[in-house]
Amino acid sequence: MTKKKEVQIDILLANIIKGIEEVKGSDIDILDLRQIDTAVCDYFVICNGNSNTQVNAIVNSIQKIVSKELKDKPWHVEGTDNGEWVLMDYVNIVVHVFQKQIREFYNIEGLWGDAKITTIPNNY
Repeated sequence: MTKKKEVQIDILLANIIKGIEEVKGSDIDILDLRQIDTAVCDYFVICNGNSNTQVNAIVNSIQKIVSKELKDKPWHVEGTDNGEWVLMDYVNIVVHVFQKQIREFYNIEGLWGDAKITTIPNNY
């Protein structure tokens, strides 16, 4: 991966985190998948919302900030109808916005146990 591409991904990652934090998304984990051969992207970003309303607010916040700052939009978004688990695909980064009990059930961090996980502390 080129240095320029890495910088673009880092900037996208920072803006995704900012979008989550703007509406008080919690339990943010970044899974670095770059060393895993079977990974479909470079990073997963996983976070919680407390309700379907907050899950969708997090998704909208991410989209708004990434669009404003980077003029980028997700390649694909799914799950907004029920707001329990929304997946946002930015190609190199896939964002998973969960309600807590759904996140615990699917345990993505456990499925990708080889990934390096960075936890972002809540600042509120």
